[in-house]
Amino acid sequence: MAATFEQKYQKVDRTPLGEGTYGEVYKVKNAETGEILAMKRMKLQDEEEGVPSTAIREVAILKELHHPNVVKLLDVCCTQNKLLLIFEYVESDLKKYMRKNGSGPLPPDTAKSFVKQMLQGIYFCHERRIIHRDLKPQNLLVTDSGRLKLADFGLARTYSVPMPKYTHEVVTVWYRSPEILLGQELYALPVDIWSCGCIFAEMGSGQPLFAGDSEIDTIFKIFQKLGTPSEEDWNTLYELPDMKHTFPKWKKKPWTKIRDLENTLGLEACDLLEQIMKYDPMRRLSAKLCLRHSYFGGN
Repeated sequence: MAATFEQKYQKVDRTPLGEGTYGEVYKVKNAETGEILAMKRMKLQDEEEGVPSTAIREVAILKELHHPNVVKLLDVCCTQNKLLLIFEYVESDLKKYMRKNGSGPLPPDTAKSFVKQMLQGIYFCHERRIIHRDLKPQNLLVTDSGRLKLADFGLARTYSVPMPKYTHEVVTVWYRSPEILLGQELYALPVDIWSCGCIFAEMGSGQPLFAGDSEIDTIFKIFQKLGTPSEEDWNTLYELPDMKHTFPKWKKKPWTKIRDLENTLGLEACDLLEQIMKYDPMRRLSAKLCLRHSYFGGN
């Protein structure tokens, strides 16, 4: 079965396109149709354990998600020691796109289009009770025609009520929400909204907003830019395992004064960021409400 599958999907390059959360991604060609596709190859570490739960989760989630702003899973093959996932091939990702743009801010219309598409993909996931948990520019694929697609669902989870305790060792540190950084184990959809806000601000400045080299460094970078939160901002703040009364107290700054975003993205964008980047997860706008914001023309 594996031979047939690997004969059908032949590697175009031996070098991987990149590494996802739990596997390498290769550019392949469908020998029958000539179509260029992407193959994610996931090694199964321990045969006795079988297919890792992360792989099963990714397959199960992607099989459910059919949306223009979510990467398409086309085929799956599982053998004794590896799992092969075949996806549509997308030419670039947001990180590469921004680098190609010269590491400066994206043009305002491009940023708006990408943010809207990112939120549409996230809204679709959230409506199906799926938290992506690892949103970052590398996981947002960008086609030549400017279509943005969410990818790498290796860490995604379906959530239910009551919420199970999740590991907080997820999401690249720069895009992690304060509740994860401060050790909260019960969290939900707003973690993705925070990550969307970080990516949105990065599009407007050309640089990651909170580029910390550890969890504590990242949380301090957040506090320095947005002000150290008080219990007025977040009433359960000091219930978080890693929040300390001894942390430095930085003053709050308006979004219009952060990274020149008022000039690069505009006032409406700064207002949307204000609504997205709330410390208290319960006060963050949902993806649905973000899409109704006046920045996108309202409803």
